[in-house]
Amino acid sequence: MGDQVGQAVDGTLYYIPYTEFVRVRALRGAPEQRVAIFADMCRLNALYMIARAGSGHIGSSFSSLDIISWLLLEEIQPAETPESSGDVFFSSKGHDAPGYYSALIGMGRLDFELVHKLRRIDGLPGHPDVATPGIVTNTGSLGMGISKAKGMVFANRHAKRQGRVFVMTGDGELQEGQFWESLISAANNGLHEITAIIDHNKLQSDTFVKNVSDLGDLEAKLRVFGWRVERCNGHDIRAFAETLASLQDEPRPKIIIADTIKGRGVSFMEHTSLDSDVAMYRFHSGAPDAGSYRLAAEEIMDRLQWRLSEIGASPLKVESIKREAADPPPATAQRLIPAYARALLEQAEKHRNLVALDADLILDTGLIPFREKFPERFYECGIAEQDMVSMAGGMALKGLLPVVHSFACFLSARPNEQIYNNASERTKIIYVGSLTGVVPGGPGHSHQAVRDISTLAAIPGLTLVEPSCEAEVGPLLDWCINEATASCYVRLVSLPWEIPYKFPEGYKPRLGQGVTLIEGSDVVLIAAGPVMLSAAVQAAEILATDNGVSIKVINLPWLNHVDGAWLRSALGNCSKVFCLDNHYVVGGQGDAVARAINRFEQRNIKITCLGLGDFPPCGTNQQVISMVTLDAQAIAKAISN
Repeated sequence: MGDQVGQAVDGTLYYIPYTEFVRVRALRGAPEQRVAIFADMCRLNALYMIARAGSGHIGSSFSSLDIISWLLLEEIQPAETPESSGDVFFSSKGHDAPGYYSALIGMGRLDFELVHKLRRIDGLPGHPDVATPGIVTNTGSLGMGISKAKGMVFANRHAKRQGRVFVMTGDGELQEGQFWESLISAANNGLHEITAIIDHNKLQSDTFVKNVSDLGDLEAKLRVFGWRVERCNGHDIRAFAETLASLQDEPRPKIIIADTIKGRGVSFMEHTSLDSDVAMYRFHSGAPDAGSYRLAAEEIMDRLQWRLSEIGASPLKVESIKREAADPPPATAQRLIPAYARALLEQAEKHRNLVALDADLILDTGLIPFREKFPERFYECGIAEQDMVSMAGGMALKGLLPVVHSFACFLSARPNEQIYNNASERTKIIYVGSLTGVVPGGPGHSHQAVRDISTLAAIPGLTLVEPSCEAEVGPLLDWCINEATASCYVRLVSLPWEIPYKFPEGYKPRLGQGVTLIEGSDVVLIAAGPVMLSAAVQAAEILATDNGVSIKVINLPWLNHVDGAWLRSALGNCSKVFCLDNHYVVGGQGDAVARAINRFEQRNIKITCLGLGDFPPCGTNQQVISMVTLDAQAIAKAISN
């Protein structure tokens, strides 16, 4: 479930042109051989896309491509429009998007030029989105696939349309409760049109599935829900085809457990090359380093040439581009996740009852040092956020201090009812959401946490905070653990970020109060977090230079509490206030500031809130920030208008 965002690979990158896909699709001979060649061609192009983008998911793309290639080439008769008869395929797990994109491109269903534009504004989003031709539903948030498939079948039946629905799921995805909920009514309603395919590659983002939540006798579990269940080797194309054929007249919904290998097709990326107790699988997300890329590309290309020679076909033509090395993040960039990891260890030393819970994101959330130092106080809960949060509630009722971790997009939304229930028990739990805001922009809107403040801010007793730099992480966590009387939510930006301001020494958080970073007398800019505060400082410099406008910039780390007396004093004689939200405008920090100003006896202050009003786009970080008009130039323009 993780989404590591790194650097694009430099050096020579290889891809297969569309003309070669046309040639291979037309080859005579056994379909299994043609599909195997097509799948490897898609592997090379998916690897190219990820390397060029600097992020993406290699392991799950590679494990699924033999299955996807057979379905697209030999099985599925696609519907021409959503309202017409025909078959549908989609991947519920969403992480395998680069692989599926490369297959759609190879089939001619996507413009070939998109092979160069993974995770770009004018290209292909990091996770599937219906705005992309050939994508029938948005995925990336796990567990929803079979529910979506049921809805499609019911709609087809209502309209008297024919068509099958093939939906692929991950095996780690089976830890989400919605998957199991979705099985019951599908069997009760005899939804034989559905064929679910579990890409059983044995790994989830951080480790082996069996080390997190062993699936046990998966076939037996699925059968008791009333589904027809078969199992096969997902890389044995003939066996997979025969399994599909055996299900043709089955009156029940069907599940194929396809045993696969994560990273299939590159020897050192395949999970079977790892020891079963390995701590981390390297190729779940993110681009490989340049050396690993070259070895992987050479291995795939050599096998492709061998496969083609075996059937007497001419050698494959491969094209290449040369990429210069991208500039790494500045050495001075602030990294909030490592700062949080250090701060958490300090608090754990002081509080023996402090325990950490994780939802399959131990690397992304900075919990590896905690697990290594306090293994008996670390709980890996898997991809099951609702279960994790309620488990934390039980821990808190029995005297522990749970610190709960996941990506903010999942932690704030999926278990929202459970967080509310815990709050009603008036215990204390610390929730830590990372990957917040519109950047990184590559994963797309399923992973961009821009509604977490609004979903949590109204919960009684829950205090929301967002540190703006490394120096503020420790003091805010200390306040949450040692001063707050109830639960807290810590909002963390995951990307390294250059900070153009200096944080005051001796800073101590005070509930609802901020700190002035730049003095000014004409306009006040209020923001939280490194992304918005950096933009605020840069906008202030632009306005001072170009317009002679004096801007006061205030860091307000409290997202749902504002001390009215402090705010009145901080505003001074300024009558214009702008609030910047790395979030939707509705329900963001600006709403809390506006409520505080509304309580002033004299209300001659004009407040303007800048933030998102629509779903954020997918692209590079700078592309996304510019598109949502939260870059320094756009902020300066909004203030000067």
